[in-house]
Parts: sequence; structure tokens; C-alpha cells
Amino acid sequence: MLPELADLWRNARVVALPMRTRFRGITLREAALFEGPQGWTEFSPFVEYDDEESAAWLHAAIDFGWRECPTPHRDRIPVNATIPAVPAAEVDAILERYPGARTAKVKVAESGQTLADDVARVRAVREHLGPEGRIRIDANALWNVDEAEHAIHALASFDLEYVEQPCATVEELVEIRRRTSYMDVPIAADESVRKAADPLAVARAGAADILIVKAQPLGGIHSALRIIGETGLPVVVSSAIDTSVGIAMGAHLAAAVPALDYDCGLGTAAMFVHDVTDEPLLPVDGSIPVARPSVSDARLDALAVTADRRDWWLDRIRRCYRVVERSTAL
Repeated sequence: MLPELADLWRNARVVALPMRTRFRGITLREAALFEGPQGWTEFSPFVEYDDEESAAWLHAAIDFGWRECPTPHRDRIPVNATIPAVPAAEVDAILERYPGARTAKVKVAESGQTLADDVARVRAVREHLGPEGRIRIDANALWNVDEAEHAIHALASFDLEYVEQPCATVEELVEIRRRTSYMDVPIAADESVRKAADPLAVARAGAADILIVKAQPLGGIHSALRIIGETGLPVVVSSAIDTSVGIAMGAHLAAAVPALDYDCGLGTAAMFVHDVTDEPLLPVDGSIPVARPSVSDARLDALAVTADRRDWWLDRIRRCYRVVERSTAL
């Protein structure tokens, strides 16, 4: 049963969190939070997403705020460090924000940069982590197949754990996986799962070795678990640059996955200057707890958006609620 729209609006708080480093083209992350019977929950699709895509994020928020979480298999989640597309000289300072992390995800294929920039950044990460550290790279679907093959060949010497979404389509992922099989670098799918009309298509096509799953884009913890179970592939649970409330949703998803073979992308609270809680889910000894953080009224007030931005988010919640309402009535 859906809660009433009024229940979402009644205590909705809309915030904007400043980021330490530009990431995904943004320096300020907006999010709507509201409190349900199970605790605080989050709705934070990126502002450019349309209502149909954003509705899954609202379904996830309702799922986390109004439905009991599945039984956990663990109470802490190992996490990776996240390295934006920064100059190599800035890598060490960013990695220091993730104490104890043994894995780093490095952004590559940034617009306006070159493969040489990517190589220098990945090399700096390898030098910091040492030979036993794990490095995964994420191209956010920005390479074509030829570019991806060339880039993976150039970066494979750094002992990559996997390459995340090197190309945009399922067909391209099948092809790049075939072309690079001799390098023994696994391919992970992110956008091909969370932005796809059929999130299972990538597994059926044999287009990936690993799935990146995010609770909000996949409609919530229970929906994501169903997809994980149907694909049968190993997964990495990640955030979508969430506040600590959204990260908690991801942590509860990761806790419920029976086999968690990879460090998760849930250490991203370290990317914010401020958060909505006095106890953000920051990495400690390379992991975060499976917990719901207590939201601070003072921090919500300090991080509140302007009145016009709040109205924009409330209207978005209303529109997305109607989409969810229609889908659940089918």
C-alpha cells in the first residue's frame, strides 16, 4: 500500500549538500528527505531525469521509509574510495578521506581530458595503494568500442579489478567483452542496468561479468534484490551520490545480498563538505555500518534550499507519485 501523498509532503525537507570536488558535473547535490514509519528516507534523482525515470527513485524512498528491511547477512559493508577525474597530483589527498579502503574506483573518460590524463590518475592510485590494492575504473558509457579497447589496453597494466560501463549499449558491451577477453579484465554494467527498461537484458546477453546495483534507481531494496537474484551475477552495491540517508538505504541492500564478493561504492559521504546528520556514514577501517543515521534538524535547516527550489522538488514529488500510483495499480 502506498502512503498518501500528504504523508510525503508533511515533513519533506529539501537540502543541497556542497561537494568537496566537482563530480558528475555538479558541485552541489540536492535531495528531498522525508520520514516514514521505518525512519528517514531519501528521494534524490538527478535534476535532469524525467518523471518516468525518477518515479523508481520515489518508489525506493517509500520502500525504505514505509517497509521493513530484509534480514541482514552482515552489519558492516566494505567500501571503495571514489576518485573523481582530478589531476594525478590530487589523488593522494582524496584517498586520505577513505581510511582503510583497500579498493579505489577511478573516474575516466572525462570530457575535455585525454587518455594520458586517465593513465596518470590510475598510476597515482596504484602508487598510493601499492600492489595489493584493488583498482576499478568507470567510464560512464563515454567510450565507443574502439576507444574502450584502446583505453583498456593502456590501463590493464595497472591490474584492474574491472572496467565499469565502458560503452553505452548492451550490444557494445558484448563486443568489448569479446575483444578484451585476452586481457582478463572483467566488464561491469551500471547504466545498462539502472537506466534500462529491462534491467535483466544485460545478463541475458552475456554483456557483463559484474552488475553495479543502486537502490534508488532500481526502485528500492526489495526490487533490487529481486533483480540480483534473477541475474545470478556477482554485484557491487553503490550509491548515487546520496546523503547519508540514501547511503543507509544502499547499506541495507548490501547487507541483504547473500554473497557480497566486492567492496561497495557506499563510501561517498566522504565527497560532501556537510551532511544531514551529525554522524555521517563515513568509512572507518574501510567499511561503513549498516545503520539509519539520526537526521539533524539543525543541519537540515542549514542545508535547506531556497523556497523556489523546495517548491520545484515538492512538485516533482507530486508528479512522480502519480507515476508510482499508476504503476502499482496495474
